[in-house]
Amino acid sequence: MKPENIQVVATLYKFVKLPDFTEKQEPLLSYCQGQGVKGTILLAEEGINGTIAGSRQAIDSVLWFLRSDPRLADLEHKESYTQTPPFERMKVRLKQEIVTLGLPEIDPNERVGTYISPQEWNDLISDPEVTVIDTRNDYEVNIGTFQGAENPQTESFREFPDYVRHHLDPTQHKKVALFCTGGIRCEKASSFMLAQGFAEVYHLKGGILKYLQEIPAQQSLWEGECFVFDERVAVSHGLESGSYELCLCCGRPISEEDKVSPKYEQGISCAYCFDSLTDEKRARQQEKWRHYQSQVANKNKDVG
Repeated sequence: MKPENIQVVATLYKFVKLPDFTEKQEPLLSYCQGQGVKGTILLAEEGINGTIAGSRQAIDSVLWFLRSDPRLADLEHKESYTQTPPFERMKVRLKQEIVTLGLPEIDPNERVGTYISPQEWNDLISDPEVTVIDTRNDYEVNIGTFQGAENPQTESFREFPDYVRHHLDPTQHKKVALFCTGGIRCEKASSFMLAQGFAEVYHLKGGILKYLQEIPAQQSLWEGECFVFDERVAVSHGLESGSYELCLCCGRPISEEDKVSPKYEQGISCAYCFDSLTDEKRARQQEKWRHYQSQVANKNKDVG
């Protein structure tokens, strides 16, 4: 792999007061486009959240641009690498929340749980008095999670507060450890749980991605792969590309075993969405798949 062909994928977020976030949209979009960087960055009054990809020089330039704002001077990011560009365009979107819990009164800028480094994480979640909770969506949990972690079986992060209210009790669950992909959901979840009266709430700093990057596989308590929100679909230890693909119809990660199902048809359906496909939706998906194949064929022709 030639160095010039390597795409740097940078994930970043920070909860910080940005009352002027709307004014940052156009300058940030213009700068990213000027560097050839692609991906998505979300801006809200509560902070910034995003994943971007580009050359080494381009990513470094965008990070410098972001950190030139004193409020983002200590913005942390995580990196992985891929040969295939994971995004098609650059988007900077304005949001009510940079990660949607649906409770605007919950503000991680005011209070969050205790950050736990990847090096400290194994000891914490091995403590029998600690309740370990995966704050991600059910389909993410199904392809990988930490040993002994509880799956709230949520379809979106908005459902997490109801899970806490109905399944957890501050008087019984006195120590809680939360984790998610990059740290943003579990950080906000920790703020919510503290507001609900939970005394000791911990969350994995940098999320699963930082853990997989820094903890050797032989010492790891992670099982499976970690879903990521780009064309890599999933990563494993060392942030190496995983073995899953996306169903182009429903967006679920599918394994080689899933492809054996009679409900799987490449580009059209998988076992997760087959039963919900109407004839009309199936026809639309078939047309999308033909269009996709045509684009790939034309791209290969140009390369050849």
